[in-house]
Amino acid sequence: MLASVLQQLFNELGRAVGMLSSVDPAIRAPLAVSLGAVPGALSRYYLTLLFAHWLGSSFPYGTFIINLSGALIMGFFSTLALERALIPPDLRLLVAVGFLGSYTTFSTYALDTATLLRVGSQSPALFYWAGSAVLGVLSLELGSFLARRLL
Repeated sequence: MLASVLQQLFNELGRAVGMLSSVDPAIRAPLAVSLGAVPGALSRYYLTLLFAHWLGSSFPYGTFIINLSGALIMGFFSTLALERALIPPDLRLLVAVGFLGSYTTFSTYALDTATLLRVGSQSPALFYWAGSAVLGVLSLELGSFLARRLL
């Protein structure tokens, strides 16, 4: 049941994205990414507000749930796209890069880490996994420090 609903959804999205086939290839990919980015960013924004309203703002529930759900969706979609169904490249860009890229970049971080582990690159995977988190926080703090010093 779920498989047929998903297949129908991807077929409809594929038809909509198929209209891009007449567009100049040089702008087709950026256009597909853009068409996914707006709904992804708006989803993130409104879900963050909703979770803050439901659960409070003492913990970043919205971001936490969005990042985890984005990783789940990225894993599901990338597996479906690469192993189970023929999903056109423009549709893959719209969903994976456009929607999920603006919904959360954590989904890509999780996918990259899993890919490194699958190919047997444990040390780079560990560095990427821990380094992204630790260096991300340090970079944020450095940017904040520089902004305070310069402004």
